[in-house]
Amino acid sequence: GISRIGYMSGGQSARWVDEDMADTITQKATAFVEREKSRPFFLYFSTHDVHVPRVPHPRFVGKTEMGPRGDVIAQLDWCVGEILETLEENGLAEDTLVIFASDNGPVVDDGYRDQAVQNLGNHRPAGPWRGGKYSNFEGGTRVPLIVRWPGRIRRGESAALVSQIDFPASLAALTGQPLPPDAAPDSFNVLPALLGKSRVGRDHLVEQAGVLSLRLGDWKLIQPSKRAKINKNTNTELGNDPGPQLYHAKDDPGETRDLAAQHPEKVAELTAVLETIRQQGRNRP
Repeated sequence: GISRIGYMSGGQSARWVDEDMADTITQKATAFVEREKSRPFFLYFSTHDVHVPRVPHPRFVGKTEMGPRGDVIAQLDWCVGEILETLEENGLAEDTLVIFASDNGPVVDDGYRDQAVQNLGNHRPAGPWRGGKYSNFEGGTRVPLIVRWPGRIRRGESAALVSQIDFPASLAALTGQPLPPDAAPDSFNVLPALLGKSRVGRDHLVEQAGVLSLRLGDWKLIQPSKRAKINKNTNTELGNDPGPQLYHAKDDPGETRDLAAQHPEKVAELTAVLETIRQQGRNRP
């Protein structure tokens, strides 16, 4: 991404045009596919597009009514489309697993005057989830995940609980490769869920934003915290509270009803499970 703000130093050969980044990395990605198409390959494509500072190429400026933030989303869509089209053109689409995901929940105003808030309108970037980036609520840690493999995966939606941490174990299982004993200890093999063969992923998931949270089945516990409740810079609800919070993910996906007072036994159960997981982590060599 853009690693400096305001000016660029160094030799002329080290300089680049910010607006050209998406084109450059996409061209390198498609060239890689063309070069490696005759044998199995792995491509990790990390785009800067929707991250601040948002700098769409001139041909995408004004493509949406949401300013630079909307325009770079359109640019990201184009980048992904170019890669998928390259797979199609080379007869690789049916046999290639594509995983599309984000690194955290959305943030609209992250300190740049790009009219992102003014042009947002009625759009809710986090959908039905509460909070956003930096938040203990689901809007902070629940992210889009699309798994595409036309030759193996049927279209549809899944409510299976999975984490990006599960990719190492799952992809190792897919390729028949053993993981070293000390590698990815928190990674679960959820390959059946990723391939749409099972609606069940992992049974629990530790989330981390300001504090630790635990998803266990349909229940979610957020640990107590005396930190601020609102990120004033981004106007994001952080989900901090001096007492433990308990939500039922299935009945109340928007985390609007704290059930901690009504179910102290469930709070105690999830707190004990989370502490056990923490102790297991501390005891690892």
